[in-house]
Amino acid sequence: MNNKQRLIAEIEANAAELKEIAIYIAQNPELGNEEFKASARLKRSLAEHGFEVEAPVLGIETAFIGTFRSDKPGPTIALLCEYDALPEIGHACGHHLICTMSLGAAIGLQETVRELGGTLRVYGTPAEETRGAKVTMADAGLFDDCDFALMAHPYYAFQKSGSALAMDAVQYEFYGKASHAAASPESGVNALDAVLMLFNGINALRQQTRMDARLHGIVNHGGVAANIIPDYASAQFYIRSADRPYTDELVGKVRRIAEGAALQTGCEVKISNYEYSYDELITNETLSETFTRNLIEAGIDPAAIQAPENGGSADVGNVSTRCPAIHPYVQVVYERHELHSVGFRDLAQQDAAYDAMVFGAKILAGTAYDTLTVPGLLEQVREEFMRNAYRLPAAASAPRT
Repeated sequence: MNNKQRLIAEIEANAAELKEIAIYIAQNPELGNEEFKASARLKRSLAEHGFEVEAPVLGIETAFIGTFRSDKPGPTIALLCEYDALPEIGHACGHHLICTMSLGAAIGLQETVRELGGTLRVYGTPAEETRGAKVTMADAGLFDDCDFALMAHPYYAFQKSGSALAMDAVQYEFYGKASHAAASPESGVNALDAVLMLFNGINALRQQTRMDARLHGIVNHGGVAANIIPDYASAQFYIRSADRPYTDELVGKVRRIAEGAALQTGCEVKISNYEYSYDELITNETLSETFTRNLIEAGIDPAAIQAPENGGSADVGNVSTRCPAIHPYVQVVYERHELHSVGFRDLAQQDAAYDAMVFGAKILAGTAYDTLTVPGLLEQVREEFMRNAYRLPAAASAPRT
C-alpha cells in the first residue's frame, strides 16, 4: 500500500464518525452565525484527532481554525468548512456534507503532512449564505500564508470548479412624508414612488449592462396602508457581475439612480449594505485539473464530469483572491434537484449521500496529496495564482456604498 492508498484507507477508517457528524448537523440545522451545535461537534472531532483548535475567530462565535503542524517546514494547506443552514428548509444546500468532506480530508492528510512537513488548517467558516465568515477572514489576512485552499460542494452531478459572481447586497431606504392619500395628498412625499422609480431606472440600466451582469431585488417595505402616503419605503438588491471592478461600477450606477429617484420625489435616501460583499471566484485551473484527475482515477467517467458554470456568488471567492483555491461539485444525489430545494435536502440526507460525502473527502485529500508530492505541481499552482489571480480585494466586510 503506497502513501496515497494509506491516506484513503485512513478516511475510510473514520467514515462512521464522519457520517455520524453529518447526520447530527443535518438533524440540527442552524442559521448563519448561530451554528453552535455544528461548530462544537466539528471542533470536538478536530481536537480528538490531534488538531489545535482556536475559537472563536475574529469575534465570530461559531468560527474556528483547527491546525495540525508537522515538525518539518513545508506548505500550508487550507480545508474550508461550511455548516450553516437555510431558513425554514434546513440543509438544502448540503453544508452538512461540505464540512464533513473537509474534515475527512484533513483527518486523512495528517500522516502525509507529518512526513512531508508543513501545516494543515481546517477553517470553520459560518454564515456562507448571508454574511460569510470567509470574507472577514480574508480581509484579516488569514489565508495569505496558505499555499492552496480546497473545498467541494454537494450537487446532483460532478462539476469542475468554475467561477462565481462578485456580488454586493445593497439596501435603498427612502424617507418621505406621510399624509392622507385622499384628503390631503398634496401634503405628502411618497417614498414608495421613489422605490418604483428605482426599479424603473434599474430596468432601463439593464439594456446597457454586460451579459454577465445580474441586478435583482425586492420591495421589502412599501407602506402600511393604501390610504396613507408612505413616508418610508425600502428595496433590497443583489448587484452581481463576473468581476469586482465591474460590480463596483454597477453599484455606483445604481446609487445614482437611487439618488435621482430621491431628487425627483423629494425624498431622502439612505444606502447601505445589508449582507457582506463577495468577490468573484477565480479558480486555480492547475488545482482544478488535479481534482478532476483524482475523480477519474477513482472511477468516475470523464464524460460524467460537467464543465463549470457561472452561477451565483460565494464567499470562497474572497479566499481565491488571497491564495490558490477551487470549489468543485461532487455528486451526492442521483436525481436532478436544484440546490436550496426540499427535494435536494431530503436526498442529501440519505445513505447514498453520506457515502458520497466520504468519497468527496477522499478526492479532496488526494488532490492535496498530489499537489504536495508530484514534482513541480505546487510551483505550477503558485505560478498560475501569481499570473492570473492575485490581487488585494477592496475591504468587503464593510459597506461599499
